[in-house]
Amino acid sequence: MELVFNILDKFLVIMMFLILGRALLSWFDPRGSTPVGRFLFEATEPILAPIRSVMPRMGLLDLTPMVAFFLIIFLRQLLDRAVA
Repeated sequence: MELVFNILDKFLVIMMFLILGRALLSWFDPRGSTPVGRFLFEATEPILAPIRSVMPRMGLLDLTPMVAFFLIIFLRQLLDRAVA
């Protein structure tokens, strides 16, 4: 069972880095027209889209990645408590 928790934890860490990469790259490639931008969009959109659908828009500022970060951190803490 601990192996499953470790794999899930690694997946969540990877998703955090992908979301961070997408947020940073959006400053330089907002349309995701580069191969890296398309990969980051396709990898993170299944997580960000549901959050974006329930969050109100804040003008041009998209807070969805930050909310996703907080949710991932919360999930990782739950996993740590479940393993301990």
